[in-house]
Amino acid sequence: MKQCINFKTVLACFLFVLAVSSCKRSGESSYKNPKLPVEERVKNLLSQMTLDEKIRQICCTMISKGNKENLFDTLGNLNTRLADSIFKNGLGHIRIDPSLGFHPRISAIAANNLQKYIKEKTRLGIPVILHEEGLHGHVAIDGTSFSMPMGLASTWDTGLVEKLFNMTAKEIRCRGSHYVLAPVIDLGREPRWGRTEETYGEDPYLVSQMGLSAVLGFQGRDSGGIDSNHVIATLKHFCHGQPEGGKNTAPSNYSERVLRETFFYPFKVCVSRGKAESVMASYNEIDGVPSNASKWLLQNILHDEWGFKGAVVSDYYAVSRLANVQFVAKDFAEAAKQAINAGVDIELVESECYPKLKELVETHAVSEAVIDRAVSHILRHKFILGLFENSYVDPAAAEKFVGCEANRKLALQSAHESVILLKNENNIAPLNIAQTKTIAVIGPNANRTLLGGYSAKPKQFITVLEGIKSKVGNKINVLYSEGCRINEQRNGENTVVSLEENKKMINEAIQVAEKSDVIVLAIGANEELSAESVDRANLDLVGSQNELVKAMLETGKPVIVLLFNGSPLSINYIKEKVPVIFECWYMGQETGTAISDILFGDFNPGGKLPVTIPRSVGQLPVYYNCKPASKAAYPNAKGGYIFENSTPLYPFGYGLSYTTFEYSQLKIEKPVIKKNETTRVYFTIKNTGKTAGDEVVQLYIRDSISSVTRPVIELKGFKKIHLEQGETKEVSFEIAPELLSFWDENMKYVVEPGEFSIMIGASSADIRLRSILKVEDN
Repeated sequence: MKQCINFKTVLACFLFVLAVSSCKRSGESSYKNPKLPVEERVKNLLSQMTLDEKIRQICCTMISKGNKENLFDTLGNLNTRLADSIFKNGLGHIRIDPSLGFHPRISAIAANNLQKYIKEKTRLGIPVILHEEGLHGHVAIDGTSFSMPMGLASTWDTGLVEKLFNMTAKEIRCRGSHYVLAPVIDLGREPRWGRTEETYGEDPYLVSQMGLSAVLGFQGRDSGGIDSNHVIATLKHFCHGQPEGGKNTAPSNYSERVLRETFFYPFKVCVSRGKAESVMASYNEIDGVPSNASKWLLQNILHDEWGFKGAVVSDYYAVSRLANVQFVAKDFAEAAKQAINAGVDIELVESECYPKLKELVETHAVSEAVIDRAVSHILRHKFILGLFENSYVDPAAAEKFVGCEANRKLALQSAHESVILLKNENNIAPLNIAQTKTIAVIGPNANRTLLGGYSAKPKQFITVLEGIKSKVGNKINVLYSEGCRINEQRNGENTVVSLEENKKMINEAIQVAEKSDVIVLAIGANEELSAESVDRANLDLVGSQNELVKAMLETGKPVIVLLFNGSPLSINYIKEKVPVIFECWYMGQETGTAISDILFGDFNPGGKLPVTIPRSVGQLPVYYNCKPASKAAYPNAKGGYIFENSTPLYPFGYGLSYTTFEYSQLKIEKPVIKKNETTRVYFTIKNTGKTAGDEVVQLYIRDSISSVTRPVIELKGFKKIHLEQGETKEVSFEIAPELLSFWDENMKYVVEPGEFSIMIGASSADIRLRSILKVEDN
């Protein structure tokens, strides 16, 4: 009997210990339970991590050709021996560079093999985030490439932008990546800056709306997380846009009021309304403090004031720059300390500084709580992306979707809508195929691949020459001449080709042009002349291009200029002499198809300038929403400059069409409101031309009298309207207190009583309708 009792007692004890052990293990692994709140999962996982494992979660590495390229073979299989050394304690982020040449299927296989290794071979099995570039399409082999952001801004089509980045997100995610370093929502207020092409223009409102659409496209509209067709978007670069001298990483010296009203505004909109999950700290400094070391910027403003819940990432190698470029840190360890304390959660792209945080924590130079804060942000992203439950992708699906026909059609739409008609003397455009026998397609950009910065190799690129030939078939004889070369590489240096070297090519172009009925001249810039770290001292056409233009005009044939460029160009001679000018920017993979559709009238251009085009660099800064004293002219100097007019070459918001539009019947629903009230403005627009077209109607506001100086005019709303021939539509804009608010002399965000000019225009310099809104104190 005693033996039986003892046996039962032992059995009960064993079952009790087993149950306790099981509960303990269950508690330890509760981070794997998708039914639990994300915050609870993060807390549970963080509590089990060693300091080494934590440090690795805020580090990153890049796999590129010539740099750990043997981590994968050409089929995407993983070198486990090398992986053992890289991923021993896990990793936060990884970038698989397009230089490896992986097509969609191989990308997906490589990503699956990487996640499988990390989940099965590391202690806690924490998946890694693969991040990508996606400024205007996924920067990867076969990724669909569409218009550069400057071109997208020229569409003024927020719905299109959301669709494009929704497509891009799916192309990225189906290849096994989860995070994109885009969009750029800096203001393009310094056209010498090579990265101007990456921006959505100079105006904070326009940039905010385009950036918001990009974020919604990338992340989707599901507030509960990031589904398997979307990715985390990264707002960059916080905070940049008007660097000294137009030099990429130079200081940006703005007052707090200017920061809040202009440069902060797009970021705040994308954080508060778009719920952007990632922000990249910029290379530059503000008021002497580099952004990657600025607690005021990354903590006080971003997290505390705006309620940002996501992660802050450094720009590539930006943390080490604190020590070796900006000299606010004595070494990489000090740089790591400054960045992590300021709020930089992860060091991209090769972590040189953050590995030193272990020693800093062990010597109590950095609090482990600060490390935990950063790690929790990275882990949270991995949970909301669903990586613990769904780490793998289907290689066949990636191969099928990336670069597919539907995506190509979206790229074509973006190219169509991005083109701006700057001039159309005597309605030469569009061309009539039936009345044209021979076209001369001439210029250094006529038969060149022009994708702009942050591009890989899409499945196809249609040049201007190819597009025109395809459009006209055997109906028109198409001749071609390069005309001149702009630049070339000599001994590793980017060198301008001189007029003496180009004279023979220009003479050949003259002979070709003389055989034609019309000349299509593709000129401007290219990726070697306008890109990141390619800043310019002037905005003139480079090389012999003006001489080529002059030679073409002297043939007496009608000339149509197509400008391809990333930043505004000072085309004074072209504006004066050439009858037809199109601003094309970089249009993406469907360039030639879109241009030929526009040239022959199958698509009516409706783009509008998102930047002001200056006459010369001497006018800079030249953004339209300047202060009254900047716009005022002195009595002894026409337009404010001696011997020069201070008006721009082309104003912000400008763009012509093959048709015409009439604005009328402006009325304000409540012309007198209280400071906290909202009203609406209504007006009518009619297509008075002979063809259907799109018009971007623009709402501008000016505070007549204010306690601090206000801009002479500010964009506060816009809508893209399609009208058939003779069609009329009523358009309205809501005017809410936010549109009338500003930061007063006490740095309070207020609406002041008084009169506000309400203006409806076709551009900032072409106001068609005006009225007055009176605001009274509450």
